[in-house]
Amino acid sequence: MSRRTFRPLLHRPLVQVLLAGGIALFIVALAVFEPWKLVIDRTIDESPPGVSESVTTFIDGPMAPVVLARGQLVSHEHASTGTVVVMRLADNSRVLRLEDLRTSDGPLLRVWLAAAPVTEGRDGWYVFDDDRHVDLGELKGNIGSSNYPLPPDVDLAALPSVTIWCDRFNVSFAAAALKPE
Repeated sequence: MSRRTFRPLLHRPLVQVLLAGGIALFIVALAVFEPWKLVIDRTIDESPPGVSESVTTFIDGPMAPVVLARGQLVSHEHASTGTVVVMRLADNSRVLRLEDLRTSDGPLLRVWLAAAPVTEGRDGWYVFDDDRHVDLGELKGNIGSSNYPLPPDVDLAALPSVTIWCDRFNVSFAAAALKPE
C-alpha cells in the first residue's frame, strides 16, 4: 500500500505562479487607476488676479480685470460644479479662472480650452480630444478656485469650451461653454 502525501496548497508551482501574477496585476491596477484619488481631495484657494498698481487710468485709478467670458461647469464622467471665468488683466494678459470648483480628483487631470461644443451627459464625455484644444496645465486642485494663464495667441472664439480632462482615460470630468460678456 502506497502512502500518498499532499503538498500544502501554497507550495504548488501553479498556485505560486497565479498568486504572483495576481499580485503583479493588483500593483499595475493601483498605478493606473490611482483609486485613493477618489477619497483624497486636493483643495486650492488662489486669489483672483488682482488690480495692477502700475497701470492706471486718469479717471478710475488702477485698472481692474475685465471679464471676457464666463460659463458654468456641467458634469460629465464625475459630478462637478463651478464657474469658469476668462479675464483680461491690466497688463493685457488673460487668465482662465476656475471658481468654486468641486469635482472628483483623478489621474492626470488637465485644464483644456477646446473647439468641441459642450454636450451634457454621456455624449459629451469623449469629444474634446477629437478636435483642436490647448492644454493650460495640470488641474491644481479638485476643490476650490485656481488661475491658469492663457497663451497670448489663443483665440477664444475658436476655442469656446473648457474641459477638465482626464488624460489617463481620455474622458471629460466636466466642461463649460464660454459665453462672451
